[in-house]
Amino acid sequence: MILIKTKKEIDYIRESCKIVAETLQLVKSKIEIGVTTKELDLIAEDYIRSNNSIPAFKGYSQGNGVKFPASLCTSVNDQVVHGIPGDYKLKEGDLISIDVGVLKNNYYGDAAVTVGVGRVSDIRQKLMEVTERSLYIGIEQAMEFNRLQDISFAIQSYVESNGFSVVRDLCGHGVGKYLHEDPSIPNYGKKGVGPILKRGMTLAIEPMVNVGDWKITVASDGWTIKTEDGTDSAHFEHTILITDKEPEILTVC
Repeated sequence: MILIKTKKEIDYIRESCKIVAETLQLVKSKIEIGVTTKELDLIAEDYIRSNNSIPAFKGYSQGNGVKFPASLCTSVNDQVVHGIPGDYKLKEGDLISIDVGVLKNNYYGDAAVTVGVGRVSDIRQKLMEVTERSLYIGIEQAMEFNRLQDISFAIQSYVESNGFSVVRDLCGHGVGKYLHEDPSIPNYGKKGVGPILKRGMTLAIEPMVNVGDWKITVASDGWTIKTEDGTDSAHFEHTILITDKEPEILTVC
């Protein structure tokens, strides 16, 4: 069931999303050669908790699976999403996706960005630019009375026209009262298919884009998702609100 949020609920979600956006901006400012992904995670957790909020990812589990041990997902190069922060020191030319969720007043926000470390290769730069642009192209379709897969089709069409592939086994989702709600939002699909978008829906749209094939694999830690062919991946995400006008991006400072 897709939840339609009340004005009060939207205000709470907006507050959580603001902290998400601020956390991402802070962490981005600390990304440099030699910093460890664990150091970035500690910066994020400290900031979230200083705002009387809870890191939504820490301790999260899917079913009876392994609990996620950190506040950030830090996914480097061929890691698509759900990378676990640790002792890895960022190197010149790396790509790192930072994904963060915040729980405040019992409501959630969720967003992600991919950042280049120092100077990156042309193909990595293009991958980031195409992935980020595909997110905004998808958001443009998040209009009241459009169909859900209008978003999906727009993302897929733009990504594939640039020679990349969209991950098909992972998708965006509803968010707000719960970290993951209906509907699932694939990054590929057909125009005119899926539920009708309605005012008051809050959605996390998140294209995950690979240089090579779309297929993925799960690492032995039970969380980290990697490209099956070892090529690079990028990930951008915003939480948005369906309104009676343009969609509102909630995860902005």
